[in-house]
Amino acid sequence: MEIVSNPLFLIGIGVVVLFIIISALISRYKRCPSDKILVVYGRTGGQSAKCIHGGGAFIWPVIQDYAYLDLKPISIEANLTNALSRQNIRVDVPCRFTIAISTEQESMGNAAERLLGLHHEQIQELSKDILFGQLRLVIATMTIEEINSDRDKFLDNISKNVDTELKKIGLKLINVNVTDIRDESGYIEALGKEAASKAINEAKISVAEQDKIGETGKAVADRERETQIAETHRDRDVKIANTHKDREISIAIAAKDEAIGRADAERDTRIKTSEANAIAVKVKTQQN
Repeated sequence: MEIVSNPLFLIGIGVVVLFIIISALISRYKRCPSDKILVVYGRTGGQSAKCIHGGGAFIWPVIQDYAYLDLKPISIEANLTNALSRQNIRVDVPCRFTIAISTEQESMGNAAERLLGLHHEQIQELSKDILFGQLRLVIATMTIEEINSDRDKFLDNISKNVDTELKKIGLKLINVNVTDIRDESGYIEALGKEAASKAINEAKISVAEQDKIGETGKAVADRERETQIAETHRDRDVKIANTHKDREISIAIAAKDEAIGRADAERDTRIKTSEANAIAVKVKTQQN
């Protein structure tokens, strides 16, 4: 009785009880990893479940519980066979889809209601029905030519239809990959051969046109080269002729200058001779 009434003992018991309560409360706070969605269900304020991506939440004892939804991508092989196109031609469309649980608020609620507790394999099987159905629907609205040649349009139609339906169960489409498309009648193969033949013919025409352009260009280049050579020869001949003419003119001028100089010299000689004779006659006269 003395121990029970001891104040230190009572304080110790109170501390232990308080520690247990705090530990229990702390253990009820659940953090959400980045690759999961925390789903709190039970008494959640009128909602079927409260979904949290990132952060955490306190889980009230007794009235609430929790679970996780995995956000890891799921790869689904959907090899559709005998799908009917708009032309009533049956085709085989091998596809591979990559899906995952969406983190949009509305989609997380759908996932909590319809996928909580399911494994990846179960989600795959549930999704396959949606994927096959939407694939058939898209193929039924398109021609073989559109499916085969306009692959971007085909994939875009698949993405829109599939994503809309997957959203209803809380999933989203990450990627879709379509491999070789085949049909039982060989129509796609015939289109491929026609396209290949057309491409070969266009290539031949292009080569012929390029050869023609090349021959024309060569002829023009040859003509320009011959013209340039002729002009070079003509310029050379003109220069040679001008050089000869200039030399002849120089020779003529030199000969003229020589003749004039000789004539002037002869005139000066005659004048001097005449003057000398006149002087000699005058002297002779004076002597007589």
